[in-house]
Amino acid sequence: MDELEMQIMNIIVNAGDCKSHVYEALKKAKEKNFEEAEKEMKLAEDAIAKAHDFQTAIIQKEASGDKVELSVLFVHAQDHLMTTMSEKNLIEEIIELRKSVNC
Repeated sequence: MDELEMQIMNIIVNAGDCKSHVYEALKKAKEKNFEEAEKEMKLAEDAIAKAHDFQTAIIQKEASGDKVELSVLFVHAQDHLMTTMSEKNLIEEIIELRKSVNC
């Protein structure tokens, strides 16, 4: 596996970790365990930041003049990252609503 493929796989893996953490946070919020939900959201934020860093590295490479080969795997990684970011944002709002209802 070459360097670009490794970066792409790191986007997918870290976005997947983020998604796992946000859904675990939502589960904890449903159980009214908001402290644990916040811990999971912090882990989710760390994971999505890593995924975004790998994405940024690829974009910077192309911006500096190195053409990046478009592949189905890269398209999948981008789709996975953007979907995860949207889900994370929505789940953050759902958790905040649950907090306000339960206080």
